[in-house]
Amino acid sequence: MIDRIKEIFQETCKVKKDLMGSCAKPLSEIVTAITKAIKGGNKVVVFGNGGSAADSQHMAAELVGRFQKERRAIPAIALSTNTSTLTALSNDYGYDSSFARQIEALGQKGDIAIAISTSGKARNVIEAAKAAKTRGMLVVGLIGKDGGELAKIVDMPIVVPSQSTARIQESHITLIHIICELVEKGIS
Repeated sequence: MIDRIKEIFQETCKVKKDLMGSCAKPLSEIVTAITKAIKGGNKVVVFGNGGSAADSQHMAAELVGRFQKERRAIPAIALSTNTSTLTALSNDYGYDSSFARQIEALGQKGDIAIAISTSGKARNVIEAAKAAKTRGMLVVGLIGKDGGELAKIVDMPIVVPSQSTARIQESHITLIHIICELVEKGIS
């Protein structure tokens, strides 16, 4: 067991090291775009399924509350939090539209949409990214594996170089924390 624990740490460190080499520039561009949108009176809309839904909620909470320092609230919403809306939309329109319909209702030109998917293949996330682009939102993708269809749709993809869902999710939360720290600094 101890050997496996060490292997897991080595795996996550390798994925993050590989990611660091490929994402610094795109990540700085994402932070700049989010900061500009917030300063312009826009909001961040985040969405994903399962663990990515939890990451979406985590990100929205860090932006609305605070990450590392006291500052004004940053307008952000996770589309996975309202179970009545999710279940009504899934029942009435099908699960594939569960986030897209919310984007239609809440998204505005200049807002930032952040689509999170470990595979890039989640149909409802893909449909929401398409809806966001239609509304004039900038779409960021935090993705894994080969990026799937989602990487081809979003404006600013970051694809974690791993096939392991666990390692991808660990990297996504690191990316989210970097974004939150730097946006928080940028709006101060």
